[in-house]
Amino acid sequence: MSDSLVQQRLDAFARITAVGEPYELVDREDIRGPVQTFVNAPTSLRQVYEDAASDVEFVVAENQRWTFAEFWNDAATIGHLLVHDLGVRKGDRVAISMRNYPEWMLAFTAATSVGAIAVAMNSLWNADEMAYGLTDSGAKVLFADAERLALVESMAEPIEGLQVVAVRHTGSPAADVELAVRMAEIGSVPMPEVDIAPTDSALILYTSGSTGHPKGVLSNHHNVIVALMAWEVEYGALTERPGNIVAPEEGSGLVPASLLGIPLFHVLGLHAVFLASFRGQRKLVAMYKWDASVAAELIERERIVTFTGPPAVSGDLVRVAQSEGRDLSSLLSVGGGGAARPPEQVGQIDDAFEKALPNTGWGMTETNAIGTIIFGAEYSERPLSSGPALCVIDLRVVDDNGNELQSGERGELQVRGPSMFREYWNKPEATADSFAEDGWFKTGDVAYIDTDGHLFIVDRIKDLIIRGGENIGCGGVEAALSSHPKVIEAAVYSVPDDRLGEEVGTTMYVTEDFDETELREYLVNHLAKYEIPRYVTTMTEPLPRTGSGKLLKRQLRDDTITELGLG
Repeated sequence: MSDSLVQQRLDAFARITAVGEPYELVDREDIRGPVQTFVNAPTSLRQVYEDAASDVEFVVAENQRWTFAEFWNDAATIGHLLVHDLGVRKGDRVAISMRNYPEWMLAFTAATSVGAIAVAMNSLWNADEMAYGLTDSGAKVLFADAERLALVESMAEPIEGLQVVAVRHTGSPAADVELAVRMAEIGSVPMPEVDIAPTDSALILYTSGSTGHPKGVLSNHHNVIVALMAWEVEYGALTERPGNIVAPEEGSGLVPASLLGIPLFHVLGLHAVFLASFRGQRKLVAMYKWDASVAAELIERERIVTFTGPPAVSGDLVRVAQSEGRDLSSLLSVGGGGAARPPEQVGQIDDAFEKALPNTGWGMTETNAIGTIIFGAEYSERPLSSGPALCVIDLRVVDDNGNELQSGERGELQVRGPSMFREYWNKPEATADSFAEDGWFKTGDVAYIDTDGHLFIVDRIKDLIIRGGENIGCGGVEAALSSHPKVIEAAVYSVPDDRLGEEVGTTMYVTEDFDETELREYLVNHLAKYEIPRYVTTMTEPLPRTGSGKLLKRQLRDDTITELGLG
């Protein structure tokens, strides 16, 4: 990125966030130290929803459509149900576990509007995991669809004090209320009045349970709202640079519209797609489960402008765009997140979509999804980068002793800002351990920052293979494997070895005509000899992931070790 582009971005930030502007920034003392935040931030998510209520079309789901005002009215009915029927009070936890139905969004809107804490549960959990989440959060109410109701019915012991609301299902012995029936009985009513402060708790999102029990990430209303506003500043700065069109131009016949093809229990789907739609008066077209062909049909029919999804999902869309001949010319932005995008996919997005700017970023559940972002030509020039920090986020890289490193030096990435979560629910020790003494959050990512401020995630701190004393970063090997045209996705892990301690193993999602010999010849020019995987397992379907999009490396590793007889 040239010095002029860096300066243009900084100048745009300065104008947009200046004193007297809607996005004016101010220095404040947070619970863990100094941050910059927005003077004019709405006080609560409820204010965000109420301010958005209009006759503009909002949610589209199969044959159902809501305007923003209609959506708010239905949410108010559910708010009445929560407060007057189920006795929900400020600070009570209201859990949601279902597919991406409109009722998911309505329940979340209602819960956070009456001062409750919405618990966005992973809908891929089994009964034991679901029971843990409900018990750990102390949920007073659960909204669940048929599949999740079946899990509740199968639990060995009922969850004490839990009231269950059945969604799109009748006759469940686990249900205390059937949502559609009760909403029809209540009718149109105002949202119950509750005073909500910016520092009041708003939601719990559970981190992936790859090892042990997942942790509930608790955030308040201001944490979430400031994340939404930071994206808005970034998009405002982007549009000041020539050639960057990420919103419909006047006379184009398009309106702001996004496709929800990722789970709402993931911070990317919840924040970047659903909640951001309120502030931007953006139509949201919901998919209940991912299907690239259906997604392409919806993009064509609804003239979708923005799409966001992890690399595996955006890669699926690229392949469909190239093979099915749909008119996807409305797309102006194809965003990423949740995992590193293979560098070659950046160019594929440019090739597959007529006008769409490829973009990605780095963020975490703990940061309420924000951190860095990178777009278009800048991204094409640095496809391995996650981009520079958003305006309210501070980044640093430190060594093992906590000393800040210089540009280009690798260490642990740490972050601070007003969007940072408050605590891990019921886990004070884990909360304390996750922050440095001066209040910076320890991400567990190995990274470096270049002289232009671009972040490069290199690896996870513990995602290393030590082969005969040589440290091998799994991320680097995965990037090399994924750069081969017949490798769609790769997971790299350690395999026990009597002589070297650990060897390199990989499980890959590959094309039907994949050839291992061809891959090994290719890798000679892309990896050091000791980095080339000794053990290769292939499959012709996507690799298994947790609900929040992380590869299930432990499962893949265990499967390989068992097959090799090394367990």
